[in-house]
Order: sequence, then structure tokens, then C-alpha cells
Amino acid sequence: MSPHDEARLIAAARRGDSRAYAALVDAHQQPVRGFLRRFAGQWADADDLAQEAFVTAWRKLARFEGRSSFRSWVCGIGFRIARDAKRSHGRAQAREHDWHSEQESGEEGSPLEDRIAVQRAMADLADEQRAAVALCLGEGFSHSEAAEILKLPLGTVKSHVTRGRERLLRVLETNDDH
Repeated sequence: MSPHDEARLIAAARRGDSRAYAALVDAHQQPVRGFLRRFAGQWADADDLAQEAFVTAWRKLARFEGRSSFRSWVCGIGFRIARDAKRSHGRAQAREHDWHSEQESGEEGSPLEDRIAVQRAMADLADEQRAAVALCLGEGFSHSEAAEILKLPLGTVKSHVTRGRERLLRVLETNDDH
């Protein structure tokens, strides 16, 4: 979607055109859901968080200043919703642990085991570091876009991505050694 088309849809949505807002959601829901899936670690939770982010964005659309893309703005909303939910409820960690326990029947060194190891490594990262890794490495956002979404300095995002990548690579190397 071009920036011009996005601006036109945003203007129409601000006037109450729900079809225009639906077009914005259709255009941006996959990247937002992808980011939140990587950040939250659970697909069902991430889909709920994405839905909540888009509902919140609809309610706050008048506050969107256009300094970033609509997608970046909604990802930022989703990140804050997810972070707040995680802080207030420890249930995401418990569900992830249960899921990993069920999946550990895979053969050692298998792709499933690698995916589980990466998911565990991601879960062990601090929230902001995990979010930066998920945005930049998982969803292809630039460091600048991630900094804007996460409301962090650019250098901090770059450090988070570099350290997070190193940690994930170490986990995969260790997993290959077994």
C-alpha cells in the first residue's frame, strides 16, 4: 500500500468509514500479527493481542500523527498491550512451558527441536530485547522503525538485536552439537 493510499484510508476512517479502516487492517494485520506472535510466543495470544491493538488503534485514530507508518504505529500499540499483559499475568510463561513439554518428544537435532530451542531462547530474552529481535529479524523492520515502535533509542535497539542474534545463534550451535 502506498503512503498516499494509506493517508487517504486513514482520513476516511477518521470520518467514521469502517470500510476504510477494514482496508487498513487487511493491509497490515499479517505483519502486526507476525511481530506479536514472535514477541508473545503463543499464536492464539498474539492473534488476540493483534485484534486488541487494531481495536485500540481504531479508538485512538484521531491521535495518529502520521510521523510513522500506520503499521509501525499499530505494532507499537500491540507491543505495549502485550508487554502490559505479560507484566500483569505470568500465564504466558506457564503456557509456553507446557507447550514445550508436550513438544519435546521430537528427535534430537531435528528442525522441531531447533524451533523449540529458539523459542526458549527468545522467551529468555528481556521483553525489549525480544521485541527488537522479533521486529528486526522476524518481521524485517528497520532498526529505526523498531526504535520508534518500542520508543527506545536507536542505539539500544541495535544493541538488543545484535545481542539477541548472538544468543539465538549460540543456542542453535549448541543444539547442533548434541
